Amino acid sequence: MTAHKIVIVGGGAGGLELATQLGQSLGKSGKAHITLVDQKLTHIWKPLLHEIAAGTLNPHQEEINYFAHAAANHYEFVLGTFKNIDREAQQILVETDYFSKKAQPKKNRNIDYDTLVLALGSTSNDFNTAGVKEFCHYLDSREQADIFQQDLLHLYLNAQHEASSQELNIAIIGAGATGVELAAELVSAKQNFFKYGLNKIDPNKVKITLIEAAERILPALSEKVAEHTLQQLKQLGINVLTQHRVAKVDEEQIYFADGASLEAEVKVWAAGIKAPEVLTQLEGLERDQINRLKVYATLQTTADPNIFAFGDCAHCQPKADEPVLGPRAQVASQQASFLVNTMKTRIHGDAYLPMFNFSEKGALVSLSENKAVGELLGQVNVHGFVAKSMYVSLYRLHQATILGYTQAGTLTVKDFITRKISPKIKLH
Repeated sequence: MTAHKIVIVGGGAGGLELATQLGQSLGKSGKAHITLVDQKLTHIWKPLLHEIAAGTLNPHQEEINYFAHAAANHYEFVLGTFKNIDREAQQILVETDYFSKKAQPKKNRNIDYDTLVLALGSTSNDFNTAGVKEFCHYLDSREQADIFQQDLLHLYLNAQHEASSQELNIAIIGAGATGVELAAELVSAKQNFFKYGLNKIDPNKVKITLIEAAERILPALSEKVAEHTLQQLKQLGINVLTQHRVAKVDEEQIYFADGASLEAEVKVWAAGIKAPEVLTQLEGLERDQINRLKVYATLQTTADPNIFAFGDCAHCQPKADEPVLGPRAQVASQQASFLVNTMKTRIHGDAYLPMFNFSEKGALVSLSENKAVGELLGQVNVHGFVAKSMYVSLYRLHQATILGYTQAGTLTVKDFITRKISPKIKLH
């Protein structure tokens, strides 16, 4: 008998956890052939991007190579960009590049599937706000985080040639978790730049402004967490503007809907998300207003039972009386674990698949090196070092899922030692 072909598109947190667990079970036993498709060579946990952008984390120490990981976990990795689906033939179209000094045309490849799982994540949604694409940074990917880090470093390097100390205005548009965490991390970054001799931009002259269109920051979390976070941000010297909707951005200014404006040399857009544009090209699959594929509680798409979607790219509402699940790492991780059992049930030939039920574990927001705030199980509020330890443990759990507990433990010890002896900020 031919092994059941499971193709997973997207090697983010959820996609890689799913490929790992399926490879270790169904792939290793020969009951299924698991294929993971991603357009990048390496994986990095997306909640780390704000630290990479601020330069307080070296991404080369955290990334995982897909080819090496696939070889160790009994699945196949395909490097390429997902372009389309032929649902009748049960194939996906993947576009691949030639890695050569000599220019070569891109090549298309068809990959057969019996079960297709889409885990494409999300990208920033700028709502077509004028000037955002031209003058704002995004933090959707490792590459974008690297660009921000390099641009920030070059500002400090160039300032060293000036005779007097310079000012720097940084504006972050969107006070969700990403915006809040980046703002706090930049406070550590400006202090570390000064510590290591890049002192022509005085930390006291670095103004960080966090902008939110809603009535409060962290609108997806509880008011209690938002209020405590706001107090912490103010203690860090971060200027917070709520009920400020951005109407336009240019090279030097941010313009608000009420006619006011704000000067900013560095601007980051973190105000909303949408599913990748490629999903709009998939004919016959039902989508919501931000391109997410609509799925049943089984995580099967409403139009095709052989196509599943989960994580940020899926519009999932397991219960009619509860809201649609938001774009959170714990949602994707729980859905990945759920789909492992679903795939086993599907291969076994059972007529009915289980229904996904999300279990809320709480929310944590990092506020620089030794601080975090949040709540657990909707009741227990945590902050400070305890919350930060819990926040870090989420990443360690992700590492344990994809690498095993022994290797994750070894990496924890390595990171502890490395961070003690390495510079506090990436200066190259």
